Amino acid sequence: MKRRRFLQSSAGVFPLMMFHRALFAADQPAGSPGIEPLRAGEDVSGHALRRPISTLAFKVASAQTGGRLFVCEHTHLLKGGPPLHVHHEQEEWFLVEDGEVVFQVGDRRMTLKPGDSLLGPRGVPHTFSATGEAPAKVLIAFSPAGKMEDFFLDAQKVPLDKQDGEFYRKYGVEVVGPPIRV
Repeated sequence: MKRRRFLQSSAGVFPLMMFHRALFAADQPAGSPGIEPLRAGEDVSGHALRRPISTLAFKVASAQTGGRLFVCEHTHLLKGGPPLHVHHEQEEWFLVEDGEVVFQVGDRRMTLKPGDSLLGPRGVPHTFSATGEAPAKVLIAFSPAGKMEDFFLDAQKVPLDKQDGEFYRKYGVEVVGPPIRV
């Protein structure tokens, strides 16, 4: 290839490369490419949320993935849990890390132990609760993230007895029944 032809070809490719970088840079917020490790017990924001039945740490913020994924970890999870509910826009995946947790997905109830995982498909009612006297630990992923990160942040400000169906609906979640009783 002659030098002149090479330079002309390269000149056409360079703007396309810059457009590609600019387009995909919008998906990755500056300073949070996801390559720094998040140590055990850490939260991406620097502080975990204390809840009545657990401590909640955000492991992957929705902003880090352009809203495609949100991951949180419930530690010190005690008996009790969310009401039976449906996500119409997200899948919710669970991984039990410690303890035993009973799940209901649709009409099926099952107990998961450390290392067990389960998918709560969008549109299918589900809920969960720790079962033993010892606290459990569960990693939960939502895809796409939807408004779940905001749900947990706002739930910190609203007493549990005020977190009714209307509260859940603001975050794209429909309450369809009571929590599991264990």
